[in-house]
Amino acid sequence: MKEITIEDFLNLKSQNIQIIDIREKYEFDEGYISELHIPMDQILDSIEKIEKNKAVVIYCNTGRRGAAVVHILREKYSMKNVSNLAGGYQAYLENNR
Repeated sequence: MKEITIEDFLNLKSQNIQIIDIREKYEFDEGYISELHIPMDQILDSIEKIEKNKAVVIYCNTGRRGAAVVHILREKYSMKNVSNLAGGYQAYLENNR
């Protein structure tokens, strides 16, 4: 699954998954879902931090950057366990008001 809806994510969140925030530091400092922060421009240099044996959800602010990162990880690194959070952090905020 390349993309995960906010509803499915919220159901999975309590399970043993890895959640990676790829937003810029200033965005992360304003709030986050997961404390694992690897900015988009550092993700390819941090491949070793990405779990290989569990589901991984990547998120940005709206889902656009996350979709690009997931595409690269799936195509270039054959990481089929990574998914993008559709709507990103904004979708998370809207569902947690």
